[in-house]
Amino acid sequence: MSESIPGLGSRREAREEALALLYEAEQTGDRIADSLARRPILPADYAIELASGVETSVTELDSLISANLTGWTISRMPVVDRVIARIGAWELSQRPEIPTGVVLSEAVEIATQYCAEHSPRFLNGVLRSIADEVRDSE
Repeated sequence: MSESIPGLGSRREAREEALALLYEAEQTGDRIADSLARRPILPADYAIELASGVETSVTELDSLISANLTGWTISRMPVVDRVIARIGAWELSQRPEIPTGVVLSEAVEIATQYCAEHSPRFLNGVLRSIADEVRDSE
């Protein structure tokens, strides 16, 4: 079950909102702040934190993801897969209070909903490898 954010829905919804913000930024080249300024209603605070965190750390996140890809490059990943990987990698590296299993499960569930058939398993493997690198054993 997703953790609730009082008055703002679940963390899952926040992750999906962050996915939408980051996907838009990837497609348009706009900054997250510009996208937020155009919205009549702001997304959940956690969605903004995720999207902004990924945006400011994208170079480091892409290096981390790339180092954990086998026979693949980050530029070849579909945009949605790449954004989900960045969100998961950011949570794994910047939010140690969120259990690894939760980060992986959420990424897989979101990928199941928005990505190709092979993506959930692929992202689970990449993020599991990143978790092994950036987190102490849980």
